[in-house]
Amino acid sequence: MKKLLSIVLAVLVAASFFSGCGQKQQQQSQQQEQQQQQEQAKKIETSVKIGLATDEGGKGDKSFNDAAIAGLDKIASEYTVEPVILESKQNDQYEPNLKNLATANDLIFAVGFKMKDALKKVATANPDKKFAIIDETVNLPNVESICFKEEEGSFLMGVIAAKTSQTGKIGFVGGIDTPLIQKFEAGFIAGVKSVNPEAAKELQNRKNVKYANSFSDINKGYELAKSLYNSGCDVIYHAAGGVGLGVFNAAKDMKKWAIGVDSDQAVTVPKAKDVILCSMLKRVDVGTYSASKDMIENKFKGGSTLVLGLKEDGVGIAPTVNPAVQQSTIDLANKYKEAIINGTIVVPSTLDDVKKFKPVEIK
Repeated sequence: MKKLLSIVLAVLVAASFFSGCGQKQQQQSQQQEQQQQQEQAKKIETSVKIGLATDEGGKGDKSFNDAAIAGLDKIASEYTVEPVILESKQNDQYEPNLKNLATANDLIFAVGFKMKDALKKVATANPDKKFAIIDETVNLPNVESICFKEEEGSFLMGVIAAKTSQTGKIGFVGGIDTPLIQKFEAGFIAGVKSVNPEAAKELQNRKNVKYANSFSDINKGYELAKSLYNSGCDVIYHAAGGVGLGVFNAAKDMKKWAIGVDSDQAVTVPKAKDVILCSMLKRVDVGTYSASKDMIENKFKGGSTLVLGLKEDGVGIAPTVNPAVQQSTIDLANKYKEAIINGTIVVPSTLDDVKKFKPVEIK
């Protein structure tokens, strides 16, 4: 009898437990549904449809493309918009992706300078649609161009690299050797030159500069970074999209430092946060968000170019800074930032201008 009572009690307790769990899960599910409904209710109604075609790095590059998508994520949190994202893994996918997006969307983003020709064709063929391109200028009435002063933010990375390096040897890894990426390189060299002219010499003669001819080849990034670290560099700044993930992997393996780009990469690439000194924030998200908001509010600026630099908070030092960077170094970088904003320093944007650049010493 006692045994039977024990079994009955055990069954009742178990039933009570599972019933409680079921009720709790149901309550949680109802709460989540209510929260989603409340969030949806807060969104502003709009009929505008937005599409975006990535460059070759695609989603998950933790840098350039992801930053562009983040701007649309913000728009989607404020308006009843569900952006369509198409990934372009190869150059021959640019035009088909943009054409595809133009059939069903009102505003279409082309992310990256390599998409210029494809965008011109598609925008010309669809004058009733609005387009925006990142990092290039397209002079058409239905296209807004969004560009950045990458050299200004990169200058600050040069200051930080030069003040943090122990070997006095500093490297740069770029994606594709074009005028756009050379803006990052030029600004970085100018920043190093302003703090440690000797360290800038092997950057300026390009001995410590490597290009991957890609924005997605992680293995190439690893290989190039490893060769620079083996040559004595202890800090590398990359402007290479997904290739930069390889730079971080090399920095981890060789216990060296790296500097990120576009996004706060200590956050977007958490496994590499211990080797990332800091990142040059390029607010591509501000560009995609601003153009989208303008489109929704009937303020779209076709035929114009938006240029974002330090003054406009379009570039700068990302919030996450490694403890290895001294506060005095950040303070110095901020002094240089103010000098650039007020025009005391004009940061070179080409390699030829770097050769003519005369450093301004700030203490």
